[in-house]
Amino acid sequence: MSIKIEKKIVGYDVIKSDQSSDDGKPAPAAPRLESPVTESLNTDEGSATIVQMHEKVVRPEMLVGSTYKIKTPISEHAFYITINDMLLNPGTPYEKRRPFEIFINSKNMDHYQWISGLTLIISAVFRKGGDVTFLVDELKSVFDPKGGYFKKGGRFMPSLVAEIGEAIESHLKMIGMIVDHDLDEHQQALVDQKRREYNEKQMAQGANLTAEESSFPVGSTLCLKCNVLASIMMDGCMTCLNCGDSKCG
Repeated sequence: MSIKIEKKIVGYDVIKSDQSSDDGKPAPAAPRLESPVTESLNTDEGSATIVQMHEKVVRPEMLVGSTYKIKTPISEHAFYITINDMLLNPGTPYEKRRPFEIFINSKNMDHYQWISGLTLIISAVFRKGGDVTFLVDELKSVFDPKGGYFKKGGRFMPSLVAEIGEAIESHLKMIGMIVDHDLDEHQQALVDQKRREYNEKQMAQGANLTAEESSFPVGSTLCLKCNVLASIMMDGCMTCLNCGDSKCG
């Protein structure tokens, strides 16, 4: 029911649930809000309270963590990324790990200021809960104006921030927040066949391939889909030997 206000408002008062309104009827009770930290589910065994990650969750004394090493050609010292996870609903069918905080350490102090700020922001996003996988795409889309670099194995990294994003992606895949969609058996068989055909042609032409080079042929170009030096010309079409991407479909 709407009420038209025809006079100037000079004050107000809050009617509590145990008080009555002006018409003598009891005021409606305020709606009960569910806690954002928990979620009630009805199961065959009864109701269960599921704890979700939220900024109000209290940090326990011990967290389970993983450390990832980043060694870039643009820095003399390596970077060590540690991501600590909180174990939610332990001992139940709803047990899961969720990232809680991140630390990045290195002897290289050139990037100390922005790395410290980045760790605080990422940790705050982790503690907010919800879908934090968007961080991976945002970090991996950062490009260094001085140019990127190639990791061991031929993978191109546009910046140090992008490699930090890749480390976070690896961790989220490990704890199950990101599902890794590998090539299916037919695509993998096609890629292996193309690689064998190319190596046979190279050997027939007298090319001397070492064990390290045979992973991806010498002269491979950068694949724009997976950012790996694995794209070769096969049957008049550029084909990636890493992800199977082909310009011919």
